[in-house]
Amino acid sequence: MGACNSPLSKTFKMIDTIHVAELPNPLNFQQTINDKKTDLFFLKNSSGAEVAITNYGGRIVSILVLDKKGKLTDVVEGYDSVASYEASTEPYFGALIGRFGNRIAKGKFTLDGKEYTLFLNNGQNALHGGRPGFQSVVWDAKQIDPSTLQLSYLAKDMEAGFPGNLNVKVTFKLTDDNGLKIDYEATTDKTTVINLTSHPFFNLNGAGTGTALNHHIQIFADQYTPVDSTLIPIGKIEPVKGTPFDFTKSTTMGARINTVDQQLAYGGGYDHNYVLNNHDAGTPVAIAIGDKSGIEMEVYTDEPGLQFYSGNFMQSKNIMKYGNRDDYRSAFAMETQHFPDSPNEPSFPSTTLKPGQVYKTSSEYKFSVAK
Repeated sequence: MGACNSPLSKTFKMIDTIHVAELPNPLNFQQTINDKKTDLFFLKNSSGAEVAITNYGGRIVSILVLDKKGKLTDVVEGYDSVASYEASTEPYFGALIGRFGNRIAKGKFTLDGKEYTLFLNNGQNALHGGRPGFQSVVWDAKQIDPSTLQLSYLAKDMEAGFPGNLNVKVTFKLTDDNGLKIDYEATTDKTTVINLTSHPFFNLNGAGTGTALNHHIQIFADQYTPVDSTLIPIGKIEPVKGTPFDFTKSTTMGARINTVDQQLAYGGGYDHNYVLNNHDAGTPVAIAIGDKSGIEMEVYTDEPGLQFYSGNFMQSKNIMKYGNRDDYRSAFAMETQHFPDSPNEPSFPSTTLKPGQVYKTSSEYKFSVAK
C-alpha cells in the first residue's frame, strides 16, 4: 500500500480513552521541503498490523497492533501532519537519527589527526547529529512491496560538520509476526563516524493514554555507562546491580525513578546507555509491557548498546495525534546504538567508518500480547 492510497480508518476505542486508533491522512504529509516531496507511506502485514512512516525525517508516525482485548492500538506518539513535526519543540519524535545518534562531547572529535567541529544543540554538546540532523531532511522513498519501505539519503561531505559523502539506506519491513525490522546500511568516501538509530516514543497502552511509568521494563544488560552532568559518559562501564538502573528483572519504569541518585538527577530520570549482555540477533535485548493494554514489545538488535529514555523532557508543549499533549513521561524510548561519545572514548566500541567498508546494522521492535 503506497503513499497514494488512503488508509482505512479503524473504529476501535483505545483503552481508557475516547480516541480512535487510525492511520493519519496522507494528504497532511504531502508537502514540498527544500524542493523535495514529502509523503506518508503505509506498511501492512497478514496479521492486521499497520505502520505509517513519512520520508520527512524517516519518522515512524504510527504503529497499530492489537491489545489483549483485540482492540487496535497505536503504540507510538507522533503527529498527524508534516507541519506539526516541523513546528514541534521536540524534534526527534519517531525520527531516523544520524549521522551520529546520542551525544558527542563539546561537539568535537578527531579523525586521522584532524579535529572536526559540530553544531552544539544540547548545551555544550552535539546531540543526534547536531544540525541539520537526519530528522530534518527529506529522504528518497521507494515502496518495495506492501510491507517494505526503503529510504535513502546522501549526507554530503561536511554536512553538519561530519567528513565524507555518506550514502545511507534504511529499510523498514513489517513482518507477519508483527515485527518492525529496521536495516541500516551506509558507505563513505572519506573516513567518518557513524551511529544510526531510530527514535520512536512508545506508549504501549496507546498514544495519549497518560503516564508510561507503570509499563513493565526489562533490559538484558548487567552494566551501563554513567554520565557527567551534561549526559556525556565519563568513560567507565559500571554494574547496574544495587542501583536504580537494574532492569535485569522486569520492573515498572517508575518503581525507582524518584530514588535519590546522582545519575538519575543528571538525566532527570532514565536517559542512559545500557551495555547489552552478549546476544545475537535472535535474542531480545529488552522487553516492555503496557500495564493496561497487555501489549508486549521485544527489542532485537546487533548493536552493543541501548539508550533507555523515560520521557523526562516531555513538557506538554505539543498537541499530538488524537488531540493529546506530550505530557511528562507519557512515553519512553529504547534506541539501539553504539555508545555515546564513542569518537572521544577509545575504550568504547569503534564508530569509525572508512572508505571501502560497508556499515550494516539491524534492529527490530516486535509486538505481541503478553502471556
